[in-house]
Amino acid sequence: MARQPLIIDRSCDEAFMRLAMAQAEQGAALGEVPVGAVLVRDGEVLGAGFNQPISLHDPSAHAEMLAIRQAAQSQGNYRLPGSTLYVTLEPCPMCAGLLVHARIARLVYAATEPKAGAVISRGEFLRQDHLNHKVLVEGGLLAEECSALLSRFFAERRKAKS
Repeated sequence: MARQPLIIDRSCDEAFMRLAMAQAEQGAALGEVPVGAVLVRDGEVLGAGFNQPISLHDPSAHAEMLAIRQAAQSQGNYRLPGSTLYVTLEPCPMCAGLLVHARIARLVYAATEPKAGAVISRGEFLRQDHLNHKVLVEGGLLAEECSALLSRFFAERRKAKS
């Protein structure tokens, strides 16, 4: 079966990133670091998630991981070609590897993660020549809003500790 070319409709990118932001806000309401993700193919949301490692007692329960797991279950396939992942924060090494294994076609992230980001901040994992799948990467969409959400969350957490 021939692969369909990836058709990028940037007109919808902001709307899907705002859905990811809504996911992040759900996580913040539960005391989780506010990171949200949605996985989309052909304009349809296949999966969504927010960080839940604390509440699920699962260090792998990152927003990206949960959105991709949900999508894979709904599609009955661990490969998700032609899909785009929208996430409010640059993925960590674990999640960047997951994008490759799931065959995500495109990653759109908002804010960079200077301490643990594996896409641009702490190495460019997705650009490694040895990878058997390449992910198109676009960063910075609604970065200021997503950064502000994270900053407010951590400011409130510091205030509560004092």
